[in-house]
Amino acid sequence: MTSQDSLKRDAAAKALEFVRPGMKLGLGTGSTAEAFVDLLAPLVRDGLDVTGVATSERTALKARALGIALDELDRLAPLDLTVDGADEADHSLDLIKGAGAALLREKIVAASSREMIVIADESKLVAQLGKFALPVEIIPFGQATTLARIARACAALGYRDVKATLRRKDGALVRTDSGNLVCDCAFGAIKDAAALGAALSAVTGVVEHGLFIGIATMLIIAHPGRVEIIRRTG
Repeated sequence: MTSQDSLKRDAAAKALEFVRPGMKLGLGTGSTAEAFVDLLAPLVRDGLDVTGVATSERTALKARALGIALDELDRLAPLDLTVDGADEADHSLDLIKGAGAALLREKIVAASSREMIVIADESKLVAQLGKFALPVEIIPFGQATTLARIARACAALGYRDVKATLRRKDGALVRTDSGNLVCDCAFGAIKDAAALGAALSAVTGVVEHGLFIGIATMLIIAHPGRVEIIRRTG
């Protein structure tokens, strides 16, 4: 296990302290969220009664293999708690998510939860969002025109050199669990995350973007030798 993997497990272990019997849990996607699922499973086998909603098919497969009961969001909402990772998080608890191409389902589940705990190693905590390329989920139809509209919307906010690049893996376009495409927008620094999020949401052809603004309620950051908790205020 690498030192970064160890920090992810430390953050995941801390999040387990907020899980109570009978909870309806949103289970996130990505390596840190999977660490949480790995640590949750032994508690479930020992009798902890929780039911999960997976934010991706990948998470669903893992949870079922580990014996964690899953159900549909529409039957369980509102959820008590969602635990997920982030690609970037700032001290205001605003996030960039979507490296795992699950941003749409992640946001739906998080928005359907009373609380959202974000777990991460210290490398994900930043002073300003934007160094990590922002994922944006778009429908396949008219993809080139959608990319052009995204670029114009960004330019109108002062991000004139941003290019929206379709994500590929092994030469093939990445498809989300909903069958959509993902484009990545490299901003370098995002001056006003709320304004950018609103502008992207208004672009025809955009399904969802990876800016999670005002959704997370707690950030758990693992540093070597300690775990930091940042709570939303106000």
